[in-house]
Amino acid sequence: MSDVTTIGVDLAKTVFQIHGVDVSGVIVIRKQLRRRQVLLFFRKQPPCLVGMEACATAHYWAREIAALGHEVKLMPPHYVKPYVKRNKNDAADAEAICEAVTRPTMRFVAVKSAEQQSVLMLHRTRELLVRQRTMLVNASRAHMAEFGVVARTGLPQVKELLAVIADEEDERIPPLARTCLKGLARQLRSLEREIIGAERRIHAWHRTNEESRRLETTPGIGPITASALASSIANPSIFKSGRSMAAWIGLVPRQNSTGGKERMGRISKQGDQYLRWLLVAGAMTVIRHAKRRGTTDPWLADIITDKPTKVAAVALANKNARIAWALLRQGGTYQKPVTVPVA
Repeated sequence: MSDVTTIGVDLAKTVFQIHGVDVSGVIVIRKQLRRRQVLLFFRKQPPCLVGMEACATAHYWAREIAALGHEVKLMPPHYVKPYVKRNKNDAADAEAICEAVTRPTMRFVAVKSAEQQSVLMLHRTRELLVRQRTMLVNASRAHMAEFGVVARTGLPQVKELLAVIADEEDERIPPLARTCLKGLARQLRSLEREIIGAERRIHAWHRTNEESRRLETTPGIGPITASALASSIANPSIFKSGRSMAAWIGLVPRQNSTGGKERMGRISKQGDQYLRWLLVAGAMTVIRHAKRRGTTDPWLADIITDKPTKVAAVALANKNARIAWALLRQGGTYQKPVTVPVA
């Protein structure tokens, strides 16, 4: 039997599908493995190319299989889908993965370390807690508005509602309703403590990571965004340019061009939604500050003048993504643009 040179693995919770071919593309292995059998199988195989889709558990399996001497490559699932023949099943998926991983134009996902995954998990946890806090705040506002108690807009103003809930002598809130609202208030305070704790842990990791600290020097990128970028982009060299990374985040216009005519639409919004949101939010902060106090950056001044605020924010987020790629790839810190006086 010929030696296996390429293996496609369709990952799952319990049953894994394996598809292996030799150097000529002839099928050598096609079998199912239970979870406990996966590493034992690859331990017995000679070093080869292993392809997998970049799903939830892919980075763990990539690290474990690579430690056995194999070359592991992860691919976005939507890039693998065109290689699936006819009906979808585990065997067809594994065959498609085995075929896609050998394509010279295929784009791959860098394998993240356990530390990078841990930092991203911290970010996702904070994001979930913030969403839950927003749900509780909206519920509390809506319930109290039914009794004519309305607070000003903004998260800091929720303290006014909590004070009314805690005041037993305030007769605007019936006793039964106050019991329900006190439960929401306790949940809200608990979430606030968890969010503060998560942010402290993110800041602590940020201070220990050299790449994250360098990214923070860019206007519009704070510790939260910098740590998310440093942990999400395991290998900046997989992007050919800063524009490629901005496109990966979804900050470039969607194209519908044909016949030599370029048609640019709205931003693609593909890729990492969390990073895109952080970069745009940071850009909005920079623009609001520039409108109030002015800016010495001629590019930013022009785009604020010529474009609507949100369009300018997306453009600045795109620029910051390119700057982040350059800092991750080449090192150094952000340098302010030099203003050349007009003669």
